[in-house]
Amino acid sequence: MRVMETYGGRRTQAERDAITVEIGYALCSAAFAAAVVVGAVAGPAWLFALPRVVETWLVRAGLVLGPVLFVVRVIAVLVRFRHTTQPSQPGRTSPDS
Repeated sequence: MRVMETYGGRRTQAERDAITVEIGYALCSAAFAAAVVVGAVAGPAWLFALPRVVETWLVRAGLVLGPVLFVVRVIAVLVRFRHTTQPSQPGRTSPDS
């Protein structure tokens, strides 16, 4: 046997496609969530005449929380994808079935 085959071999096209789709989903959903948080936190400062201190605090908080949420969301989606395992036989959920 070749070393690649005993160690797990190469990924199939379907596995590569699934990973690509999951990465795309992680990035798009993270960008959307980050934009919503930035808009929700910093939006009032951009829309209303607020005291300068409050306006500065809201904008800075939004610009910090947005990227943090983006990174957390991407990591959470990709880790969850890595841990989901498919049953080896469709319709069965455990080896005892």
